[in-house]
Amino acid sequence: MSQTITLPLWAFAILAGLAGWALLVMLLVPGMRWFFRRRIRLVIRQIGGRLSVELPSFKLTRRQVLIDRLFHDPKVQTAATDHANAKNERLGDVWRRIDHYAREIVPSFNAYIYYRVGYAVARAAARALYRVRIGFVDEEGLAKVDRKSTIVFVMNHRSNMDYVLVAFLAAERAALSFAVGEWARIWPLQQLIRAMGAFFVRRNSGDPLYRVVLQRYVQMASEAGVTQAVFPEGGLTIDGKLRSPRFGLLDYMLKTFDERPGGERRDLVFIPVGLNYDRVLEDRSQLLKLHPADPRPGGLRAAAITAGFMLRNAGLALGGGWHRFGYACVNFGAPLSMRAWAGERTLHFPGMDDETRRAEVGKLAQRLMADIGGVIPVLPVPLVADVLMRDPQQALSELELKSAAHARMRELEAYGAHLYIPRQDHDYAFGVGLRMLILRRLVIEEDGLYRADPRQIDLLNYYAGSIAHIGSDSRR
Repeated sequence: MSQTITLPLWAFAILAGLAGWALLVMLLVPGMRWFFRRRIRLVIRQIGGRLSVELPSFKLTRRQVLIDRLFHDPKVQTAATDHANAKNERLGDVWRRIDHYAREIVPSFNAYIYYRVGYAVARAAARALYRVRIGFVDEEGLAKVDRKSTIVFVMNHRSNMDYVLVAFLAAERAALSFAVGEWARIWPLQQLIRAMGAFFVRRNSGDPLYRVVLQRYVQMASEAGVTQAVFPEGGLTIDGKLRSPRFGLLDYMLKTFDERPGGERRDLVFIPVGLNYDRVLEDRSQLLKLHPADPRPGGLRAAAITAGFMLRNAGLALGGGWHRFGYACVNFGAPLSMRAWAGERTLHFPGMDDETRRAEVGKLAQRLMADIGGVIPVLPVPLVADVLMRDPQQALSELELKSAAHARMRELEAYGAHLYIPRQDHDYAFGVGLRMLILRRLVIEEDGLYRADPRQIDLLNYYAGSIAHIGSDSRR
């Protein structure tokens, strides 16, 4: 019993590794799971008592269960069989693709990460970069929404900060599930985004099998009451103006929407959200898309530009000369009930053929875009840029420019626009907008006269474009 056993070093290393692995799997991992489950239950109790947030059971269901439910959905299985027969593929290969698509789409919502990590990061990032404001909320309309309804926030898309800003500002009312593009599918960002409840969407996938899986997930989430956030434009604005709607996700939601009350049927309520910024971080990169023939900076050059931008701002912050990028404002408009919309027009979406349904969804999408445009806030920089772009060649004194800005404010108010006026001071709002444009060298001051820099016309038009729709014939 006391004999010495000699082992080669490699064998000892293998045994030590296996022992460490066993310790990790049998003791540490279960302990960590118990710890996080306890924290998650605590967070759920807290948000249920402190905030007006009710998390649907679908959102709290384990990810693997949702993947299995989506994989075995009758419509998905029928589509798999039809695809295998039509393309002469093995059914097992098609099933593997469906499983891959399901795992790619389905999120893994974690209440602790959403409300303890994500919320804190979003709040800190938003407030560090901008003076964040909620300009307008239709409290009366929101109060009338049935709590059992499925809520869908529909919003304009100006910046990738939109995700951060809206999630932070809406956190006390709902845990949002965003439809996120493929740009975010990088490690470790995609793990964090999944834990925040977002699902990934291939915007231009031509695979009909993928579209079926995505469609069924969106329908399952909508029918279960998951609060969602959708960008009808389908991508970031390129020229600053509102884009035409792409209504694929809206069509998925309405395809199975039954407007008749009773039973487990939920109303589907769209809430228009308008966002605007005094400075959009991606403004110049988006404007490059207006000139596809122009040379593009390579990967290293783009990284150097980004690093230089960050270092300059870090240096300003350390020296006490850094200022936030102006105001970022969000408005929440009047809810639109699909039960009421369908009832007024005697529509029953599940009974329509594809062509008729898409036509009706197109009309709804146009209405939603008009509602979104109606609540986009007018901020100082877009206001002054809009005034300057009336005649880009003209040089104006500060008094002339201020007079024109005040006239434009009155005009916008007459159209029912929502102006965010800092400190309720119109002169201060004008001064903030002009100062930011001068600091960014978009406006030139010479001998007491101000005019647009001819080299920056596209950028000034970009900011003016955010309010160009207000009062235009396209919105009437």
